[in-house]
Amino acid sequence: MQTQGSPGDTPFSDSGTPPSEPQLPVPPSPTKRPHSLTAHGDTRIDPWYWLRDKHDPAVIAHLESENAYTAQVMAKTTALQERLYAEIVARILETDLSVPVLDGPWYYYSRTVEGLQYPIHCRRPAPTGNNGRRVRPGPAPGFEDGGAPFVPPPPAAPPDDEAVILDENALAGTSEYFALGAFDVSPDHRLVAFSIDLNGDELYEMWVKDIVSDAVVDGPIRDTYYGTAWSTDGSVLFYTRTDDAMRPYQLWRHLLGTDPSDDALVYEESDQRFNLSVGMTKDESMVVVELESRTTTETWVVDAADPMNELRLVLPRREGIEHSVEHARGQFLILTNDGAADFRLVMAPVDDPDPSRWVEVLPHRPGTRLEGFEVFDDYLVILERVDACARMTVLPAVNRAVAPPWDIDAAVPLPAPEQVSTTWDSANPEMHSTFLRYEYSSLVTPRSLFDFDMSSGEQTFLKSQLVLGGYDPSLYATERIWTDSGGVQVPISIVYRRSTEFPAPCLLYGYGSYEASMDPVFSSVRLSLLDRGFVFAIAHVRGGGEMGRHWYEDGKLLFKKHTFEDFVACGRDLVNAGLTSPDRLVARGGSAGGLLMGAVANAAPELFAAIVAEVPFVDCLTTILDETLPLTVNEWEEWGNPVTDPDVYAYMKSYSPYDNVRDDQSYPRILATAGLNDPRVSYWEPAKWVARLREADPSNQVLLKVEMGAGHQGPSGRYDAWRDEAFVLAFILDALGLG
Repeated sequence: MQTQGSPGDTPFSDSGTPPSEPQLPVPPSPTKRPHSLTAHGDTRIDPWYWLRDKHDPAVIAHLESENAYTAQVMAKTTALQERLYAEIVARILETDLSVPVLDGPWYYYSRTVEGLQYPIHCRRPAPTGNNGRRVRPGPAPGFEDGGAPFVPPPPAAPPDDEAVILDENALAGTSEYFALGAFDVSPDHRLVAFSIDLNGDELYEMWVKDIVSDAVVDGPIRDTYYGTAWSTDGSVLFYTRTDDAMRPYQLWRHLLGTDPSDDALVYEESDQRFNLSVGMTKDESMVVVELESRTTTETWVVDAADPMNELRLVLPRREGIEHSVEHARGQFLILTNDGAADFRLVMAPVDDPDPSRWVEVLPHRPGTRLEGFEVFDDYLVILERVDACARMTVLPAVNRAVAPPWDIDAAVPLPAPEQVSTTWDSANPEMHSTFLRYEYSSLVTPRSLFDFDMSSGEQTFLKSQLVLGGYDPSLYATERIWTDSGGVQVPISIVYRRSTEFPAPCLLYGYGSYEASMDPVFSSVRLSLLDRGFVFAIAHVRGGGEMGRHWYEDGKLLFKKHTFEDFVACGRDLVNAGLTSPDRLVARGGSAGGLLMGAVANAAPELFAAIVAEVPFVDCLTTILDETLPLTVNEWEEWGNPVTDPDVYAYMKSYSPYDNVRDDQSYPRILATAGLNDPRVSYWEPAKWVARLREADPSNQVLLKVEMGAGHQGPSGRYDAWRDEAFVLAFILDALGLG
């Protein structure tokens, strides 16, 4: 194919002969090496199965050719990308300071410095009042007026009493990728355990640093995973490791000052459905070990003051019963779905937490999903979700001698002035505090931080996400609309500039898996679309958690197609309502949301002008059939087990994006992304999908952008992430002819 000249171009050069027209880049076409995959008497032929071997030089060469092709195609948007990147950065206060959090004798906070990719973690001594007690945690120094956003000191002049705990920029060095895993200060505030990943494979190297002397005193402990816990005196550190399938399954105990090769294996989980995690209770009295599958939980503890003791079982696993455990007042607080689809809260004696001894704190309320809680000495804060809105409620303690001591009838909901908004808890490490720190945001309201005095009901504004350049929220509107999907009402959260003319270009975002809720919160990056006349919409489809446990269960296993049907219904409703049109509608999703993108590309390609599928789980059947791949076995409770169940196999095959690309239909423009070191969605899934899409519809443009030194989360530094987002936005605008 050849490009056409722009209107007004002369058809001939000065020589009078037709000029040679530039050729469009030719997309890569990986060699076919047919591979048979047979299960339940059914055989699939995969011509690009060989792409899964990243140690094959031909694979790396192909991925590099994909990046080169994508760069060629997107070269025409270089100036646009630079404008978008400049817009994104111009809205952000690059040198900034988080609101300090009081924890013991210290204020902990982080700051960013213009030009540096990563945050710097710091602390300052907390002043005391006349009574000798630490000053309450808000407003913190620099926020006393409670109104104007705090402008931190320039990077050359940090506070005189500041101690830098960790500088992520120094840890990253010259590495192209950096991620901080553990960041865990010991209970006595002397030490910090931290871990780093320099390639995105989510296997971390652990170190221990003395905060006062600024010296590394222990490590490295290699191949650790997320999750740490300290003993009370800071002499013992617990951590986790993964098996070959990237399943955290081992708990290890390290005695500081000893060789990590002498560390003790405390627990190993043999059931491949279960992941192991470790943490501490809020009062730091117990180390908590949780074994969790997608549907079942088991919990063990050990006293933090006696870390060499054996683990003690709190609640054994019972199939289908989930729970989480906290400790307060010498009792266990247990959030559970035992007899409560949307969960309830109970308390039980520490010495005998059997369900027969449970006392109900908050009963099951069908339709109100109890998602979590925050416990204080005299208050209990409830995190709940109703009709796709996350809210918080404070319960005071009325009588410390009775169980439960909290007064449900005296519950105080935290303010949520906008209907389409989200409220969530922030850092609250102090058990004895009467102040609850929480955050609030909507699609038009930047993230705002508050202290709520639970004793008086007084609220103190601490800080709001500062948007430079004169952002005025009154120029934008947000609302919630509902669409019918096979008789089910699906919520859609939308935002747009009030001056927008309809039908408008629209970006529709979706996820819909693992009971994860896509909450309507503010993004300054999004303004680059809204100010160009876009509508941004979130489809709260089944499979997520926005509408309670039933919403999740109705979009998983053999009901997974509801997720895809809901998203298509939302797209059609936006068109039918006159908000957008198919030639202006773009879909976006990542990971399991990338599976959603692949499914709707097959089901309703005519509805979308373009699709962005980031690290997409598009070869789901092949992956879930392979028990040797990371995270496969414990995914069976989310997707089903196609290895043993022919019905699950047939169902997954019927929606697997890679297996259902059709040769008889045209596809939207598609941008797919991947990370070479991604342990969650292997790079070869989008690589194969892109090859299949090109073969099915050679006239369409399909791009693949592979991060050759990163994993599931993409670029790690904030400037790199902003530049990557500018690239995606440029693709969207170019696909709609708005570049």
